[in-house]
Amino acid sequence: MGKGLHQLGKKWNPITGCTKYSDGCAHCYALDRLIPLMKSEKYRNGGRVTCHEDLLDLPRKRKSPGTFFVNNMGDLFHDEVPLSFLKELFRTMNECSRHRFFALTKRTSRMLECAPDLNWTKNIWMGVTVESAKYNFRIDDLRKVPASNRFVMFEPLIGPVGSINVDGISLVLVGVESGTGFRAMDPSWVREIRDQCITAGVRFNFMQYAAVDPRPLGRELDGREWTELPHQDSQLSLF
Repeated sequence: MGKGLHQLGKKWNPITGCTKYSDGCAHCYALDRLIPLMKSEKYRNGGRVTCHEDLLDLPRKRKSPGTFFVNNMGDLFHDEVPLSFLKELFRTMNECSRHRFFALTKRTSRMLECAPDLNWTKNIWMGVTVESAKYNFRIDDLRKVPASNRFVMFEPLIGPVGSINVDGISLVLVGVESGTGFRAMDPSWVREIRDQCITAGVRFNFMQYAAVDPRPLGRELDGREWTELPHQDSQLSLF
């Protein structure tokens, strides 16, 4: 789950619920803070993984081109999401070429398992979460997926990532945990990522320092804000 991806577009949640998977999940904003408060029928199962077939057509109803963040309330490639449902979800994205779709996962082994059975049209942006150097392998896994556009979400950034290979990556976003009990971030970890992105010519977006909602500490790094995102008037690429 990537809280910072709200910057990228409208949320589309045909899958709700998740289970904690790696270090970055310890203070999950969805499972721990949002889902317990939701009274909607869609969240009747709480944090249990649930597929909503009635929401698969939602992007088709929006006629003007737009951007969707897919499944911010769960992990698209959770083991409990059937491949048949993933195929239908991808079919919607394939047929809605006027829209862009940003999808994110920590479960890269499942992503690789399912990838050959899915149609990776150019309007699909696939991303992985990397919270520390321990999970840099997810970037390598992402490169194996036949997506035209790939991005990496270093959020929540809870440790340094060291040297990273961003070949084939179109966009890098960095953010830290928010809310009570957030784990602090050393700005040097962000600079390390930023400098490698600049060298490689990869777009870099620094979303936030750690914050206790609703009192953000800001997003300025070394005297400026880093807000590089895909142009909103471009459906298929960064340029």
